[in-house]
Amino acid sequence: QVQLVESGGGLVQAGGFLRLSCTASGRTFGDYGAGWFRQGLGKERELVAAISYIPGSISYADSVKGRFVISRDYVKNTLYLQMNSLKPEDTAVYYCAARYRGTLATMRNQNNFDYWGQGTQVTVSS
Repeated sequence: QVQLVESGGGLVQAGGFLRLSCTASGRTFGDYGAGWFRQGLGKERELVAAISYIPGSISYADSVKGRFVISRDYVKNTLYLQMNSLKPEDTAVYYCAARYRGTLATMRNQNNFDYWGQGTQVTVSS
């Protein structure tokens, strides 16, 4: 079992930044690929960024490319999402998720993830 707990959400003005954290406990997080998802009001959940359990493999949704950075700290068992140049359309509940030995290919399908956090709200005002 892996427990995921997100933090770092909040209210920010357009153009601002936030850093989300997702702390994992229970098993060796380094054996897991991980991703950040978001779901806006009335919208489908979408994969924003993913990082493979293989170091160096990262992908981003086109909507956040160049603004968001996903990273992980293997010692702290923590996943991060640095969000810069935030826009009102980034407003959503953000979730982290993990898949055992997840690669960028297997993590394209959100149904393939094994564990999910509870979500953290990000609101960007215009």
